[in-house]
Amino acid sequence: MTETLEDIDDVVYDPPAELLEQSNVAEFMAKHDIEDFDELHRRSVTDIDGVEASGLDWFWDEVVDHLGLEFDQPYDAVRDDSDGPQFTDWYVGGELNIAHNVVDRHASPDSPNRNKVATIWEGEDGEVREVTYHELHRQANQVANALEERGVGVGDTVGLYMPMVPEVTSILYGCFKVGAIAVPIFSGFGVDATATRIEDSACRVLFTGDGFYRRGDEITLKEAADEAIAEAGHVEHTIVYERLGADIPWNEDRDEWWADAVETQADDFETRSLPADQESMLLYSSGTTGKPKGIIHTHAGGLVQPAKEMYFSFDHRPSDRFFWVSDIGWMMGPWTLIGNHAFGGTIFMYEGAPDHPEPDRFWEMIDRHGLTVFGISPTAIRALQKHGDEWLEGYDLSTLRLLGSTGEPWDPESWHWFHENVGNGDVPIQNISGGTEIFGCFLQPLPTHSLKPCTLGGPALGMDVDIVNATGESIADTNDRGYLVAKSSAPSMTKSLWSGDERYLDEYWSRFDDMWDHGDWAQKDEDGFWFLHGRSDDVLNVAGRKVGPAEVEGALIDHEAVNAAAAIGADDETKGTAVVTYVILEDGFEESEALRSELRAQVGEELGKPFMPREVLFVDEFPKTQSGKIVRRLIQSAYEGEEMGDLSSIENPDALDRLDDAR
Repeated sequence: MTETLEDIDDVVYDPPAELLEQSNVAEFMAKHDIEDFDELHRRSVTDIDGVEASGLDWFWDEVVDHLGLEFDQPYDAVRDDSDGPQFTDWYVGGELNIAHNVVDRHASPDSPNRNKVATIWEGEDGEVREVTYHELHRQANQVANALEERGVGVGDTVGLYMPMVPEVTSILYGCFKVGAIAVPIFSGFGVDATATRIEDSACRVLFTGDGFYRRGDEITLKEAADEAIAEAGHVEHTIVYERLGADIPWNEDRDEWWADAVETQADDFETRSLPADQESMLLYSSGTTGKPKGIIHTHAGGLVQPAKEMYFSFDHRPSDRFFWVSDIGWMMGPWTLIGNHAFGGTIFMYEGAPDHPEPDRFWEMIDRHGLTVFGISPTAIRALQKHGDEWLEGYDLSTLRLLGSTGEPWDPESWHWFHENVGNGDVPIQNISGGTEIFGCFLQPLPTHSLKPCTLGGPALGMDVDIVNATGESIADTNDRGYLVAKSSAPSMTKSLWSGDERYLDEYWSRFDDMWDHGDWAQKDEDGFWFLHGRSDDVLNVAGRKVGPAEVEGALIDHEAVNAAAAIGADDETKGTAVVTYVILEDGFEESEALRSELRAQVGEELGKPFMPREVLFVDEFPKTQSGKIVRRLIQSAYEGEEMGDLSSIENPDALDRLDDAR
């Protein structure tokens, strides 16, 4: 799925003159007497000539005012990096709350947005609901009161294992209001993955639902939530939203219906003013080893970064109807909500599958709702592309002014299909990349930029990024492939990991001195366009969702037949990356197709169906170092038929031959 620069050498989109003149970034540049974007980016990350101030300080201070973001208590300094970029303090001394900025001020009696639609939601069964800012404000206040009644306050964690219904927005904002830390959990996760996140975050309250619809079937959540709680502990209150009216298990001592716990509450609440560095969200992302990483985001960073990106990269317009295909449990869910609602924008949310009841579901909804921005993963586009162009026929997609994508590298064929068939060849694809760790983007084009297929444009405003070789030397301008790094902090960059500073420093700051290693291969071509070429670490990026090999291996080892397991990623036409696993069986168990199917199902049950292995291969041993560490690099090379390289550290090189036999 990795392209070469020769495959994508032609510029296929040039912005029209009207957009260049009327864009948000053009207005910002004119205000500061800056002639072009390259100059603006340099000024946003480097020291300003003749001024005793950093460009980072200037930019991140200026955007707060320009975007109209409100601090209750002004900050004394934009940042303090005296402890190094690893532990930069942003908006020092300031106080604010995300909820005030995204809902309270828009719902005030004198706001023109009070009765504007904040959220349009469509269920898979065709039900449509619209929620105004006034209604969202009332419901978020009720959530806040419900949380406070159950003893939740500043710094407490609250889990969101929810179906994609409009109420997820009020739950998220209700958490912000009381100062609680929201912990979104992907609704497609199995029991073990959910339990791991509940246990690590120690949620006292968990919001969940009886279930949701997927391809016409009722998918229940409550049973999985109960099993996860039994495994993890901590949860004292479960608040259950009724979506299906399904018959579900019930614990009278812990469970409460949404209608009883939330809808009975008063609809006024005084949003708490919090320090800029107060934790707002705990988002989980898988590492290369061990349990998932709990990534900490603050009220200041969690507001300023997505608002900045929505305003510049997506050239926000008051009339926008913004649809990004995501679950609240992935970074793009909260990012979409906060970034748009900071400006009183309108979000579109969809509950179900992209191909139900037919593969034209997205195109039909874009037409019927007049959506203007549509973001989707390359994997989803590849799947829809397979159904054929005829499914787009008859639909008016002319309301679309921007397309978006993130999560994984594109292949040129699918990129072109998206651009030409969905965007009619004249709508730019805002291909963006950053990650859960920074709640935003390192790389992102603007609609005012020309585009080559698959490009991510270049570094985002205020993001001091580079491409370096193994010794940390910049190679961006040599057009060689290297490591994507950040040379400075940004407001939304995780302040540490929930498990502590040691793992945080090891994961992101240990490869290079004072540079954040993002784990992606990047390359800049001779014309200045940046591209990504996949992960430089072991994280498995399946359909834009990341899972650590250790999590997959752990799910397999839980089976009584499995003695040891190794998981790798392999190119996949649909998902981009598919999970491939090698398994060593316990004595007394025989290889069989039935067991292979059972193991695949076990991973799907524990981690979620997206992570179900494409292949389960049986072997007698793995290549290991003298210290007993399994060398996934060699397993990957054996699977792909590549050269093994240096084998001097391998204790049992004969094991590599048996890997080939397993295929």
